[in-house]
Amino acid sequence: MRERTVGAQLLALLLAALMATPWALGVTEPPELPNPGTVAVSKQQQEQLGLKAMSEVYQQMPVLPDSSPVTQYVQQLGKRLMQVIPQQNSWPYQFHVIPQKDVNAFALPGGPIFINVGTILAAENEAQLAGVMSHEMSHVYMQHQVKEMQKSGMTQGVAGIVGGILGAVLGGTAGTLANMGAQYAGGILSLKYSRQEESQADAVGAIIMYKAGYNPRSLAEFFQKLEKQGGAGGPQFLSDHPNPGNRVEAVDSEIRDWPPKSYRGSTQEFANARQDAGRVKLYSAQEIAQQSKQGTWARENERNGSVPASVRNVSGGNQTAQPRIANVSYQDVRPSGNFRQLRQGPVSIAYPDNWEPVSSQNSDGITIGPRAGISSGAVAYGVIIGGGQDQNANSLDQATQDLIQGMEQSNPGLRQQGSPRRIQVNGIEGRSVTLSGASPIEQNGRPLSERDWLVTLPDSQGGLLYLVFIAPEKDFGQLRSTYERMLDSLQVR
Repeated sequence: MRERTVGAQLLALLLAALMATPWALGVTEPPELPNPGTVAVSKQQQEQLGLKAMSEVYQQMPVLPDSSPVTQYVQQLGKRLMQVIPQQNSWPYQFHVIPQKDVNAFALPGGPIFINVGTILAAENEAQLAGVMSHEMSHVYMQHQVKEMQKSGMTQGVAGIVGGILGAVLGGTAGTLANMGAQYAGGILSLKYSRQEESQADAVGAIIMYKAGYNPRSLAEFFQKLEKQGGAGGPQFLSDHPNPGNRVEAVDSEIRDWPPKSYRGSTQEFANARQDAGRVKLYSAQEIAQQSKQGTWARENERNGSVPASVRNVSGGNQTAQPRIANVSYQDVRPSGNFRQLRQGPVSIAYPDNWEPVSSQNSDGITIGPRAGISSGAVAYGVIIGGGQDQNANSLDQATQDLIQGMEQSNPGLRQQGSPRRIQVNGIEGRSVTLSGASPIEQNGRPLSERDWLVTLPDSQGGLLYLVFIAPEKDFGQLRSTYERMLDSLQVR
């Protein structure tokens, strides 16, 4: 009897020892999110950059309002995933839904994430959708967008991102440039990740899923499903998210030694959201692109209340209605014959001493004009100066045309007049072209016609410097000599 008691005691001690040393049973510690590293752009600047690109999304694409049941479900799921990220490495993530048929999702610097309705319909369960969202959150967490921008030549350090791409926060035709133009925002929206970054986003996304209670293998299984679908929506998603190879095997290897846990199953909320998604009117990518050129989505998003306050604030107000300036005459803005010199970054330029330079607090962009011709959100008289990189252009002609196209897409009323011509500015060959649009000044309830003289020059870093000289058509002739004198004084270091 005593031997059995001693044996039982020894067995109990042995079991207690094994439980106290989990390595003996091959059990490891739960996974932790990696250090995301650092980039030469502050967190605040990345957030500003993301909001700027986000404002372009609301110009180019339809977005469901936050009141939509589908959006509300996605945002609740996003909050659940956000909770597992340490505060010091987290971002102000926000989640929005695009009524597009194609399976796709994308993230912007600083936290904005957009999910297509087609992705929700393609997911078989909540874990698969959580996998897509975790993957996109990981791109933000690891700052992949900024790293890709640096590799693509879209940035020149902090000044390149915040100055060249964001531009001055102004309105009117100048605001089209100031809000990046479609080519800069489009450059951010069309960034392609490397396979290494995709693999990293899979690994980090798997950790987020695990910590949030979802089976991380669902992430890889969803991508695998898209590959097998071929033309059923997979190519668009996978062109933005290249397969790093053996996705399922890589995730399996990653999670093999993680402590087992009971994973969260699919929910009734997911089922309801999927049903709601099936009742949403969807558009193809081609339909969205076509109607974007007509300004349809900017108007619809404004009318539906889809545009978040954060986008309104960063973009200087209403996305569709052009800011207005009280009736101003040429006499109110007549330039002085005396000039003074302005040095801003690499640019030096002379301007009338009764006009004023106005810098944006978030950028190196600058506007010079008469006080009566500029308001917060509109420029009726003056010149806006900015710059940046065009990753898709291999010549000044192409960069200029991309800039014009971006301006026209962001401002449907803007039209190019003739082809760009060569121009010499203090020994630098540039391009010159005239555009016409609507002035922020109204007469008899209708906007005056506006002339915008665009001059582009290559900068010393291989980027693009642009100047837009702005005035109502009726007054441009009287200002031409002043604008030409300003241009002749331009020096670029």
